Amino acid sequence: MSIQDQIKAELKARNAVLVAHYYVSGDLQTLAEESGGFVSDSLEMARFGQNCDADTIIVAGVKFMGETAKILSPEKTILVLDEAATCSLDEDCPIDEFSKFCDQHPDRKVVVYANTSAEVKARADWVVTSGSALTVAKHLRKQGEKILWAPDKHLGNYVQTQTGADMLLWQGSCVVHERFKADALQTLKGKHPEAAVLVHPESPQAVVDLADVVGSTTALINAVRDREESTFIVATDNGIFHKMHEVAPHKKLIEAPTMGAGADCESCAHCEWMAMNTLDNCLDVLKTGKNEILIESSIAKKAQQSIQKLLDFTA
Repeated sequence: MSIQDQIKAELKARNAVLVAHYYVSGDLQTLAEESGGFVSDSLEMARFGQNCDADTIIVAGVKFMGETAKILSPEKTILVLDEAATCSLDEDCPIDEFSKFCDQHPDRKVVVYANTSAEVKARADWVVTSGSALTVAKHLRKQGEKILWAPDKHLGNYVQTQTGADMLLWQGSCVVHERFKADALQTLKGKHPEAAVLVHPESPQAVVDLADVVGSTTALINAVRDREESTFIVATDNGIFHKMHEVAPHKKLIEAPTMGAGADCESCAHCEWMAMNTLDNCLDVLKTGKNEILIESSIAKKAQQSIQKLLDFTA
């Protein structure tokens, strides 16, 4: 029996469902969809888990994604494939330092990106995704509110530039998106003038300025599917190429360059923590029940309020 078939059998036996992020391996994404699970961004993964009938949700992604799933489904068992798989944005925003920062600016609405810990979400007024950040910032600006934003400085700068909102930015960044190099991307554009450039807004401003489309993972996938161009230069984690090839199999995809001074690869845009998710540890977690996500109830309730505000706003 293949490992995929073993996992499917264990999922059925446990009344469990596998949800996977666009950045994990294609094997896990395919397995999630074949077994009745789901592939998407972190919030939609959690929302799928909340709305399904499974007792256990297996999260192929990173720790904060497991926490978000637990926050929205407190009665369900949430297991992550590797408890050491984290996120630089989450790590860049420790709750003690962030809470002090918030206390110093009580006049501002605290808006945090989904790529944060449960504790940081609990401290926030709003939780947003890259797809909803602009809409929420425009709404708050219209209400006359000033914003304290965390943790991604590049996404925050993009939102501030696009909306004109009064924003104070926490200085975190994504180790994957920060590697993209504008000068090398400009050279690559010259070699492929027919290509559309797709950029995730966690990238530096100079890279965003070269984009034909700036958007969330879902928005970039939809752009490959819907736009007329046959070639795309893609500036986000290369795990997304699996779904892009699936929705547009005849289109050509080129990785945006991360090569710079001292670099050891031309394009190495893949999260090392996402790469820790494998079929082997998926099967292991299902058999042992290890790596369960647990969140103190008072924190979970506060974080749930911040997330629900977004879900209600974007419904």
